[in-house]
Formats: sequence, structure tokens, C-alpha cells
Amino acid sequence: MQKPLDGPVIVIAHRGASGERPEHTLASYALAIEQGADFIEPDLVLTKDGILVARHENEISETTDVASKAEFADRKTTKIIDGQSMTGWFTEDFTLAELKTLRAKERLPQLRQANMAYDGQFEVPTFEEILELAKAKSKDTGRTIGVYPETKHPGYFASIGLPHEAPLLTLLNAFGHVEKSSPVFIQSFEVENLKALRGKTKLRLIQLMDEKGSPADRSDLSYPAMATPEGLKTVASYADGIGPNKALVIPRTILGNLDTPTNLVSDAHNAGLAVHPWTFRRENYFLPLSAKSGLDPRDPGDIASEIRAFLAAGVDGIFSDNPAQAISAIGR
Repeated sequence: MQKPLDGPVIVIAHRGASGERPEHTLASYALAIEQGADFIEPDLVLTKDGILVARHENEISETTDVASKAEFADRKTTKIIDGQSMTGWFTEDFTLAELKTLRAKERLPQLRQANMAYDGQFEVPTFEEILELAKAKSKDTGRTIGVYPETKHPGYFASIGLPHEAPLLTLLNAFGHVEKSSPVFIQSFEVENLKALRGKTKLRLIQLMDEKGSPADRSDLSYPAMATPEGLKTVASYADGIGPNKALVIPRTILGNLDTPTNLVSDAHNAGLAVHPWTFRRENYFLPLSAKSGLDPRDPGDIASEIRAFLAAGVDGIFSDNPAQAISAIGR
């Protein structure tokens, strides 16, 4: 069966070029575009005043300098997010104006010490600013820069009166992204918000899947069950593709090497679904044993060999923190 996506394998810049700049900053997205990424990927959470902003989590102490701000000390709190207790500072307790006083920092300082040189330089961007960047860079470069937003904790945000769907679609519509052919994929680990979006937009939707566990809003489902042929048929009733954990496509052996690919890609293609696995990172810490360059987890290894194995398995796109290396591995 022909792949659901014609043309070359796409490179999705995971939180921008997050291997080289603090993630979810305009600088990270701009570098990813400069390196040739097809799509830039923001994780979207909401502010107290209902504005979509890009952060890995709504808890922001790992990715901003909020903990050092005396004026926000009393905002520290503990919440239950998707069944997990989290303590810190949360975007939904800040207005956009307040968030704009914060500055981003590297989330993985132990592995990406060079990125710490940029700590304190960049703001928390809004989704509108990211769309503006993609539009401007598309004009400057003469190529279409797509956006691949993830709705983070949509069930939780809906439960506190801050649902993603309306502000997300309003912004995308304002930028002319309304058709299935638009350079947009909307992704989520949850199910019901994708189903709700399916009834409101023609834009392509991606069901994210982890190696184990269940969607936060559907404890009756498991991701492995959703990745079976029958499960994929159900996913295809509301989504256009899947974003699986890499291990669902090619597991690792007990020694940490890449194993034989599963049937997930062919099963998904048979259901009419594209396959975009995550996440390809160049540090030894993340690579299979055969691709490591040594013992230091921070050093870059052979990310190209890992990517080529997934290309051979037939994937339609890849999420990577290192767009330049991903594009090189693909041969573009």
C-alpha cells in the first residue's frame, strides 16, 4: 500500500533545535528552520488569561527562572496533573504578561551544558508568535515551514475551564490553516480531544502513543492495544497518523541494541495512517548501544545510523532534537 504521505520523509524539529538551544524558544525554532526542518513542534499549554504558550509542561520550574523570582514565590503549589502529583509553578496561575517577565533555561543541563550559555536570554513564546515566525521564515526561505502543535494535558486544562480547542483553531484559522493540505499536524497523547477536534477541523490529527501506559483520559485503553491492527483501525476513524514511541517501531534488545522492527508501520499504513516516531537525539545517553560513541552520556554518537534503521522500517517522518543531523541522515 502507498504511504499515506507522498514525498520525502519529513523532519519535525522537536521543541525546535532543542539539542542546541533551550527548548520551546523562538531561537530554538528559528535555528531549526535554518537547519532545514519541515515542521517546528511546540507543546502548548495555557495561561490564566487563556493564551496558548509553548512549554514542555505547565509546570515551569525546569524550563524557566521562575523559582528565582521573589514576586512569584507564593505561586508555588502542588497539583494533581493526569493522576500525578506535581509541585512547582504552573502556567495557568500566571497571566501572559507575568509569564513574559520570565526567561527560559535549558531543561537538560546535565547532558547539554553548552545550551546553558543561553539561559536567561529568551522569553516564553506564544503560539501566535510561533505561527508568525513560521510565516515570516516561509516567506524568507521560499519553502513552507509547517507547525506541529501538541495539546499538553488537554483533559486537565478543560477541567479548569481552559480548553485548548477554541484558541488553537482560532489562531490556526487566522493564519489560513484550515484544509487537510495545510502545513499543520495537531497531536495529542489523549483521545477525546482529538475526536472533538475531528468534528471541528479538516487539519491533520496525530494520535501520540507511548511504549506503555494509557491515555490520561482513557484508562480503559492501553497504548500497546491501540497499536494493534484493530486498535489502529479505530485510531484511523478520527486521526490521520500516529506518533509512536520509537520502541513501538523498533524495540531494543536486552543489551540495548536495535531489535527487529515490529509490524507497526505496515499495520498503520494498511489503516491509512502516517507514522512519525519520536524522539531522535544525538547524545550517547539516548542512543542504542551500537550507535554510542563512548561512555560519556553527553557526547554525540551516531544518530544517523539509528535514523537510517527507522527509514528502512518505512516511517513517514521523525521527531528530532537535532534537525541538521536528521536531514543529513535522510539524505537531503
